[in-house]
Amino acid sequence: MNGEKFTLMQYSISAILGLIEAEDFVIPEIQRPFVWKRSQVRDLIDSLYNGYPTGYIITWKNPDVQTKDGGKANGKKVLIDGQQRVTALMASIAGKEVLDQDFNKDRIKIAFNPIATDETKRFAVQDASHLKDKRWIPDISVVFSTGFKQRAFENEYAQNNPGVDLDELSETIGKLKGIANRQIGVIELDHSLDIDEVTEIFIRINSKGTALSQSDFVMSKMAADTTHGGGLMRKAVDYFCHLASKPDFYPHMTHDAEFQASKYADKIKWLAKDYDDIYDPDYGDMLRVSFMHQFRRGKLADLVSLLSGRDFETKEYRDDIVEDSYAKLDNGIQNFINQYNFAQFIMAIKGAGFTSNKLLNSMMTLDFAYTLYLILLADDSIPNAQIKRYVQKWFVMSTLTSRYIGSPETVMDRDMRSIGEKGFINFMNEVEASNLSDTFWNITLPQLLESSSVNSPAFNTFLAAQINLNCNSMLMNGTKISDLISISGDVHHIFPRAYLKKNGVDSKVKYNQVANYIYLDTQVNKAISDDAPCVYFSKVKAQCEGGEIEFGNISDAELLAKNLEENCIPADIAEMDVSRYDEFLLQRRKMMAKLIEKYYKNL
Repeated sequence: MNGEKFTLMQYSISAILGLIEAEDFVIPEIQRPFVWKRSQVRDLIDSLYNGYPTGYIITWKNPDVQTKDGGKANGKKVLIDGQQRVTALMASIAGKEVLDQDFNKDRIKIAFNPIATDETKRFAVQDASHLKDKRWIPDISVVFSTGFKQRAFENEYAQNNPGVDLDELSETIGKLKGIANRQIGVIELDHSLDIDEVTEIFIRINSKGTALSQSDFVMSKMAADTTHGGGLMRKAVDYFCHLASKPDFYPHMTHDAEFQASKYADKIKWLAKDYDDIYDPDYGDMLRVSFMHQFRRGKLADLVSLLSGRDFETKEYRDDIVEDSYAKLDNGIQNFINQYNFAQFIMAIKGAGFTSNKLLNSMMTLDFAYTLYLILLADDSIPNAQIKRYVQKWFVMSTLTSRYIGSPETVMDRDMRSIGEKGFINFMNEVEASNLSDTFWNITLPQLLESSSVNSPAFNTFLAAQINLNCNSMLMNGTKISDLISISGDVHHIFPRAYLKKNGVDSKVKYNQVANYIYLDTQVNKAISDDAPCVYFSKVKAQCEGGEIEFGNISDAELLAKNLEENCIPADIAEMDVSRYDEFLLQRRKMMAKLIEKYYKNL
């Protein structure tokens, strides 16, 4: 890596705080919760006081952009690592308020005892005792304020603490003030680096090995923007995601006067009463969908470049591109948070049978489905009444084929371009023809069901198909699969696990095959206990011939046949014992695949 990619600088703490004050250094995270514990703030101050190294801060310079009048606007430096440290310094030394986890503003006060005999007890997180005990300076930020008069301060301290050695006191206060001159290493990354290089450098320097995501970069860009409303957009994203998973956070949000006055506040307040957890996006999901349906690109790294004003043809940076990109992203965010859009999309997913978040195993697949919904909404060639159906089909198809699991961005980018070039309907027909052929339904899908993972996409889709087709649970007429999944039903074994193990089938992968799984009513499960299917199904047959009801509530042979069919259970199950377990699994996988095919084609 050549030297031009980054510059290593040393800044004093007071210089860093000054650059932040002047808005030359942008801390995106100031608007976001401060996650450090107070004790960590105390430890940082203690390290600085003792001259211990405190790690590097990494900044990434935004490119200078050409303005309309031909001038240049200087790019600001965005802090991409060290937010928590710098926020801790701003809180404890500069006396600034920070946001806690609930977005409440709060002061973090560090107390200092200049005459402590134990070095480790010099600093403390302020509590009531430090306000009463005259040996403590309750809040060190007073020492760093511009109007601080050291001599007068020391005299007053000496009066309150008779017998204190004034020379020693003066030296200690001087050492505390000296924290402001402590140097911190700052690695300034050049704007010409692409995101992958920045991420690579970040991971190598950051000892915790946490990776930065593309969406972190986008959020940083938005926070650093003061002219196109990026800061407020970022808050809209943050607050929406926070509310989606915690609606009771709403009263806290209303304390943010700046946000409450923005156009976004009214548009997201519906979330305060929304307790649905089918799709609770994080800011990565929200940015991805907002970006993709507006820019028709799939790679978030492109959004970072566009918000910087990059012209992909000429490689220069222009202000009009920055302006246009923010305007489009703003539209995208507003479409995303629109209550009607969001609710209709959730209805489409639930309508396809995915009524519980237990059945969803890929946020990327959901992200693309919502993107598609917003794209089709703006497509005049698609009748509005058909949009949900197409979104459902695409969602199920991409779930079954794990379309967005491998390298999702590349596939999404390609899909967006194909939709643009060929039109959605043509593209959809093409994808169906190549991905969902007869071979897929008859061979590939039964193979995908040869799994012991309850979370496998194929098994989840099977359950969604049963919900969508309104299937009854096994041996119950009137208790639906949907009831068991949504309330608290558990998945159980058709060939009981204990029975299989007792008879030599002791491999977990074997007895926990999804083809042996079924959602059962608890009472039915208890009645079955550890009996072989040939035992308990024979009794069920007997109850359909006038015998006493022992299992479930079915006492009619025709109803029983229908019940077996909707649960994909072979008709001769009442003759099956452990010797036919493999044959049972094979048959049931084929039946499950057939049910999924029927469901998909009916969507």
